[in-house]
Amino acid sequence: MHPFVQPVQASQMIVNPSLKQLREMASAEEKTTCYGSASFVSKVRNRSAKSTYLLDGEYLGVDQNGIPLAKEKEIASRVYEYLRKKEVICLTRRLGNNPDFDLNCRLYITKEYARIPYMWYNMLFDPDPTKQEPDLTTIYVPEWPERVIFVHPDAGITFILGTDYFGEVKKSFLRMALYMWKKRGGIGFHAGSKVLRVRTPKGNLEDVGFIMFGLSGTGKTTLTIHDHGLKGEETVFIRQDDMVMMAENGYCFGTENGFYIKTEGLEPSQKVLYDAAISSNAVLENVKVNDDGSVDFTNTDLTSNGRAVIKRCEVANTDKRVDLDKANKIVFITRRDDIIPTAAKLNAEQAAAYFMLGESIETSAGDPAHAGESKREVGTNPFLIGKESQEGNRLLRILRQNPDIECYLLNTGSVGKGGKTAGEKISIKTSTALMKNIAKGTIKWTTDPDWHYQVPVEMPEIDIAKYNPVNYFDEKEYQNRVSKLRAERINWLNKYKGLKDEIIDAIK
Repeated sequence: MHPFVQPVQASQMIVNPSLKQLREMASAEEKTTCYGSASFVSKVRNRSAKSTYLLDGEYLGVDQNGIPLAKEKEIASRVYEYLRKKEVICLTRRLGNNPDFDLNCRLYITKEYARIPYMWYNMLFDPDPTKQEPDLTTIYVPEWPERVIFVHPDAGITFILGTDYFGEVKKSFLRMALYMWKKRGGIGFHAGSKVLRVRTPKGNLEDVGFIMFGLSGTGKTTLTIHDHGLKGEETVFIRQDDMVMMAENGYCFGTENGFYIKTEGLEPSQKVLYDAAISSNAVLENVKVNDDGSVDFTNTDLTSNGRAVIKRCEVANTDKRVDLDKANKIVFITRRDDIIPTAAKLNAEQAAAYFMLGESIETSAGDPAHAGESKREVGTNPFLIGKESQEGNRLLRILRQNPDIECYLLNTGSVGKGGKTAGEKISIKTSTALMKNIAKGTIKWTTDPDWHYQVPVEMPEIDIAKYNPVNYFDEKEYQNRVSKLRAERINWLNKYKGLKDEIIDAIK
């Protein structure tokens, strides 16, 4: 045991209760839906990024908040003392489902908040019975008078205090898993994963592995679970929705056994997610449930960040595997609205640059006060530990070692906004068709003269010309926007000392 970690003592320790027992303990807070599922309402309804800290020193990157070790020790000491007088749930689950990547995760949380371990239970796998000690630990006291989340990376421990938002515990273990995997020489991604089984123009039936990056609200989950209109022998296999751990050969280890989906606007036409969200096994969080138990996913009175924990096995087109044999295609999903094309094909250096840029929009899951505003987040991953430049440099190295991995930028927003017309919204149909044709290799590309990446000029099913941003602006206005965006991008990349020059040069 790391010297920073102390044994948790409690007036009563409730060790590894069953799912049924957890629901019974949480019943006072539950509002049961007409589907027989549990719904809960939390006081805090989004992550507390500004109150999250990493131990000062070598762990800190440019965009991370630091906390001195003495302060961590002082707060931790008070927490341990407080828990001695409390009833505490101790629940152990396993992150990952492969002997080469699995971590026993132990959560300690005060009994009054049993709904949180109840939700978390289905996110991970049954623990490894041969392991007595956890690999990762989270100590969670939602009722703490001060809101603060702090991480001691080498101790493998996170303290979550003063917030009752479920997303904090889910991400606490994933954040630490990213760090541990990086120490082993890999790189972890905030990305979904899937396989598209397609018939290529040569007549071969091929399995093409995809991983898809994207901040919450960019359409990552929608694209991850979509069937792309594939029928018969052509199909999809959905693997992961949130985090994957890539080895140097491109193999991607899965992490979770459940999905934590946004439910805003969910309707029956979105069949895959809707059916899973109305299962009796789903758990709803901050979703409007009427007195008769009916569920209104369109009502955002509680928050626009309504959520559901759904079982992975209840999502159509999943199989028993969570790993991906290889990420043949890497897709960086962005949501922009003026001069970013609907798709671009990137070389290795460009891919590392767009990974570091992590361009998108803010959502209610991150910072509700700034939802809808443009933002950047390295790797579209707000859970990194350590210097961000290490992530970009490592990705570049892996891509150079695996020249068969192709990388793409995919815009799920619109093009042409602010131009001569209202612009063109990029539909889900367009985005899913692009991914399908990327898998099949049926897109004709040409070089963009300003950004030097490849842009599509012809593909089946879609009139791609209407998504060419050049068509929406006069030449002077377009070049002004290019120059402004290039300067913003270079300024952003220059923040990260140690980032390889060729990554920055890819944007110039």
